[in-house]
Amino acid sequence: MRTYHLQVVVAAITVLSIGVCHADTVYKCKNEQGKLLYQKTPCAIEKQVVSSWTPNTKVAAPAQKTEKKPSEPLILKQGQGGHYYSSAEINSHSLTFVVDTGATMVSLPREFANSASMFCNDKAQVNTANGVANVCTTTITEMKLGNFTLTNVPAMIVPNLSQPLLGMNVLGLFNIEQKDNEMKLSEKETKAP
Repeated sequence: MRTYHLQVVVAAITVLSIGVCHADTVYKCKNEQGKLLYQKTPCAIEKQVVSSWTPNTKVAAPAQKTEKKPSEPLILKQGQGGHYYSSAEINSHSLTFVVDTGATMVSLPREFANSASMFCNDKAQVNTANGVANVCTTTITEMKLGNFTLTNVPAMIVPNLSQPLLGMNVLGLFNIEQKDNEMKLSEKETKAP
């Protein structure tokens, strides 16, 4: 009798293990809104590699600049309070940046990011003039500033931010000249070896 029970148990384990081996594979994927999905088919391959920025680490893929008209710099007039403002387009959505040489990264209000279908990559905390802020990181697929087009620009989505900030990760790609209440952003000259 004992041998019979042992044979039944072994047979049951064998049947269960065969069933597990032949069970469908479940894939953990993200949809366009960034929500996790569990599905039987493999995840769709992303058409573009997304890079993300986290504090105290290097950016995997820095912003890249291409130009429509290399001879024309972007001229910004000084506005209220001595600030410079720049009209721009992010992922085909228009906005106006405050040029902020004190900001490390491009910073976007949450409402604008939502309207431009931008989603968080990672959460982070940053030090601001008003203290520590909880933010999340994202990547701007395409940013147009005047005659310049930038791709894969690391940025932060900041709750309670009222005005988008154009930070040094973009400003550093240009020569910046300030004279007679104007700021001129032009292509950095590359030195011959």
